[in-house]
Amino acid sequence: MTDEQLQAWVEKVSIDAFGWPFRHKATFNSRLRTTGGRYLLRTHNIEINRKQYDTYGPEETEKIIKHELCHYHLHLQRRGYKHADADFKRLLAKVGGSRFCQAVPGAMRRLPIRYVLRCVDCAMQYPRKRKTDPRRYRCGKCRGRLQQLQLDEEQGPVIN
Repeated sequence: MTDEQLQAWVEKVSIDAFGWPFRHKATFNSRLRTTGGRYLLRTHNIEINRKQYDTYGPEETEKIIKHELCHYHLHLQRRGYKHADADFKRLLAKVGGSRFCQAVPGAMRRLPIRYVLRCVDCAMQYPRKRKTDPRRYRCGKCRGRLQQLQLDEEQGPVIN
């Protein structure tokens, strides 16, 4: 699907579901990773995640389009366009848009966990990306003293 086809699709969904025209630009943005789409407040344009369309097809993508159109129409009418606003929730339910999109496989990168804080008393473990001073913290479960372990790739946890 091309950007021109997406533009025509968004215009059609806007008229059919909302009864209001979409007068701005709709495009695919392949750089989006964790979101199905976004509405740009300054330009009033809408960007849709191409991976959502490729992975889940037109049905899920149409729900994302309706979600972004709710932001669009409510913002232009100076009504509550944010996710927590009652106007947004009401309009989204009325048109049948989705509140959340499906997760694209492989979209979330896991950052490496290099350290683990372990409770001396109850052995509760707290994975960490950065080195922290265990003297500044206590176990959230039993208030015990924490000990820092550094993860070694080949041998597993190493006590510091």
